[in-house]
Amino acid sequence: MCFLAAFVCYIDRVNISVAAIAMQEEFGWSETVKGLVLSSFFVGYMIFQVPSGWLASRHGGKLVLGAAVLWWSVFTILTPAAAAISLPLLVAARIALGLGEAATFPAAWAVLGRWVPAQERSRAIALCLSGIPLGTLFALTATGWLITRYGWPSVFYAFGAVGLAWTLIWAWWVHDDPRRHPSIGPGERALLEEIQLADDDAKPAVPWKQLLRTRAFWALFINHFCSNWALYVLLTWLPSYFRSAQNLSIANAGLYSAAPWLTMFVMSNVAGWIADSLIRRGVDLTRVRKLMQCTGLIGPAVFLLLARGAASPNEAVLLMCGALGALAFTWAGYAVNHLEIAPRHAPVLIGVTNTAGTVPGIIGVSVTGWLVDVTGTYASAFVLAAAVCVIGAVVWLAFATSKRVID
Repeated sequence: MCFLAAFVCYIDRVNISVAAIAMQEEFGWSETVKGLVLSSFFVGYMIFQVPSGWLASRHGGKLVLGAAVLWWSVFTILTPAAAAISLPLLVAARIALGLGEAATFPAAWAVLGRWVPAQERSRAIALCLSGIPLGTLFALTATGWLITRYGWPSVFYAFGAVGLAWTLIWAWWVHDDPRRHPSIGPGERALLEEIQLADDDAKPAVPWKQLLRTRAFWALFINHFCSNWALYVLLTWLPSYFRSAQNLSIANAGLYSAAPWLTMFVMSNVAGWIADSLIRRGVDLTRVRKLMQCTGLIGPAVFLLLARGAASPNEAVLLMCGALGALAFTWAGYAVNHLEIAPRHAPVLIGVTNTAGTVPGIIGVSVTGWLVDVTGTYASAFVLAAAVCVIGAVVWLAFATSKRVID
């Protein structure tokens, strides 16, 4: 269900990446205005990261995530009406959508922190996060089809309804605390006792001073930013890249954009399996996280630099598959690290680092639109994204650890 929450989160987030092409033609937006619309979501997403982590720690992931999906599904459905009234109202609706989606991963980490033993975390986190590329893949393919047949507003109505259905299943089926699950067996209970979180009713205050003085925290903070720069730039601009740079139709732009996300879905789960396999074989945990994270940053940097010279849609899509497939390895790197360096505070910690990880959604997305307007190509944007990835890899190698550093 956490995987499906990430899936719903991203179909509701990504649909506008394709729909914005049709909306731009209807409303006469420039690339810069379109960039403003696309990036406005991240304002709300960034503002509510830390509060949602605190709420999940205090009230449990089930309540917070269920309320969040309900909230953003309503604003997804309201998006066409907001766009028809005015640009400022559309921007406000996108910000409200971001406020709801901000709780997705802090709340999911609160649930997973109670349910997943250490030796299974790489695969569990990878599976949860693989809802991102699969949701993106679905949104890119389905959005183009829906726009062609029913118009762009239909996308927001259909995808919002999916979120409402998820909320009903979540409320009925999911248990926040393993101790209260009606059918958990003694073997599972014994395994979960190793986590030492499910039996802890105390809700200690977050040691902010200790957190801010820890190099491992800053390595995680910076790497969430660097990893998400490439993710959000491609998430938002890939359909437009295939539309304008590779001269594809709106429907084909969505289809070509889908292949890299399918690659990322597969490779995220492969990376999780590789990481857990290395851990079971006795490889040092910090070494595993550094290997996964640096593979996931240096790989995309290389592919994005090569993409500057892509001479055909087929060549471009192969390079983008390489970039996003490699980037998936970061989810077996920095993403799991929250539960390792501060397991009792993981929901708040991921809220803090995802605040940094949301900044690329605002700056990176907007700067990309500006660079495309100024230069007429995506080459400069790809170079910038590659440079950010390299910086993240260097910081991670120097300062990251998987030892528990915050009680």
